[in-house]
Amino acid sequence: MFETHILVTGLIVFVARICDVSIGTVRTIVTVQGRTVIAFCLAVVEISIWLTIVSTVIHQVKDNPVLIAFYAFGYATGNVVGIMVERKIAFGTTILRVITRSAGEEIAAYLRDKGQPVTIVHGEGMHSPVHMLYIACRRRDLKWILPQVQQIDPDLFYVIEQAREIRKVLKPVFSPLGGWRAADKRK
Repeated sequence: MFETHILVTGLIVFVARICDVSIGTVRTIVTVQGRTVIAFCLAVVEISIWLTIVSTVIHQVKDNPVLIAFYAFGYATGNVVGIMVERKIAFGTTILRVITRSAGEEIAAYLRDKGQPVTIVHGEGMHSPVHMLYIACRRRDLKWILPQVQQIDPDLFYVIEQAREIRKVLKPVFSPLGGWRAADKRK
């Protein structure tokens, strides 16, 4: 059905579109976060790939219209991959607000023990007094903070907000190993 060179070209277009759109997705997110140097470098790589692929497709699309499908599916897949990559690297800082009726002091003590700064505000909830914990942390630290605080108080309420500018974020002393670094811990 397809000639080999058309299929190879189509696959190259597909993979290249995944790469440049993924890079573009991450670039957009780091641009919003104000990371100009990273955004600049990613933009150079992204546009270099894009120009190469677009020129290839434009020159061959009249004879091989199937390249449009490879191009389109590469673009769509690149969006998904870009979002997954950005979530994995988790650039930036967030504000985690935890509201709990009974475990505010316990959660704060646990997180402070791990080196994570926490501010407690005493407030009045709908039915009873509450503790509101403000935690400024790196996005990647949410992976271990959220499960721990939910284990302490399964009924807590939390909100996560993106912090646009922040003066100083202290890195916690505790950061559990993840991915391949935790392979020896699972045994």
